[in-house]
Amino acid sequence: MVSVIFMGTPEFAATILEGIIATDYDVKAVVTQPDRYTGRKRILTASPVKQVAVSHGIPVYQPQKLGKSTELAQLIEIKPDLIITAAFGQFLPMSLINSAKIAAVNVHGSLLPKYRGGAPVQYAIMNGEDKTGVTLIYMIKKMDAGDMLAQAELPILPDDDNGTIFTKMSLLGRDVLIKTLPKIISGEVTAVKQDEEAATFAPVISAEQEKLSLDLTAQQLDYMIRALRPQPGPYFEKLLNKRTKLWDIRPLDEKTEYEPGVVVFVDKKQLKVAAAQGSVYEIKEIQPAGKPKMTINNFLNGQGQGIKAGQRIITDE
Repeated sequence: MVSVIFMGTPEFAATILEGIIATDYDVKAVVTQPDRYTGRKRILTASPVKQVAVSHGIPVYQPQKLGKSTELAQLIEIKPDLIITAAFGQFLPMSLINSAKIAAVNVHGSLLPKYRGGAPVQYAIMNGEDKTGVTLIYMIKKMDAGDMLAQAELPILPDDDNGTIFTKMSLLGRDVLIKTLPKIISGEVTAVKQDEEAATFAPVISAEQEKLSLDLTAQQLDYMIRALRPQPGPYFEKLLNKRTKLWDIRPLDEKTEYEPGVVVFVDKKQLKVAAAQGSVYEIKEIQPAGKPKMTINNFLNGQGQGIKAGQRIITDE
């Protein structure tokens, strides 16, 4: 039986791990990020990958920094046939990559060479791409730059956000990996070098990128909101003088003379706001600081009472 060390952290990786286990590969160890405190109650929570591993009785390693950990030598000693990674979140030392008898491969969530890095799905949505996908690559020292072994496309639909894309992508990544592994093991796979001149990068989303700007058009705001939904959630620093997250908007096919941040139209169930370049959007779901998510109807019946057309409700200051 072909032996595997699997390395990954989020639900995307957990789905792929389940596929590997179901295909009767011998998963000797799983490496994932340390447990994290999550939610308002700060509950210590295992990663989705750890939860899968534990449910199957697979040994779990959780080094804070793999390259400087005592676990590294233990993993190298396993000498697996394959090392498979998917959204692990740390760089792998070459000593570990080279310990794989057959290959070390990565399931990456983009159509490489576009969007190398830790947030490929978010950047694809943010930039208005109409498709993304998965690419299976050999692992090398340079980030996401290994030769490509397989690739499959996934359309980005108008209502998709990073949550829905990751769910669909995890299934696609699982299927591409399971289909390609026998060819890698037998040596029949054809590897294709990436075009370095076409490479673009998708670094992990920074806290500053979560802040929405009045310089964005309605369509760009929609891209940003969907790229950062369901986590971490984008916000305007001051909407009615409060930090406010926008969870769902709809760009409208109309123009306005109002400046960005000014109300174009409001009634009991609808709020239209001006954006850059005369564009207009309708807010559908909103979350003022300290409050739960709410529909625009509930917002207008509560904190949004008294809003009028022509009123500036969003500022950058």
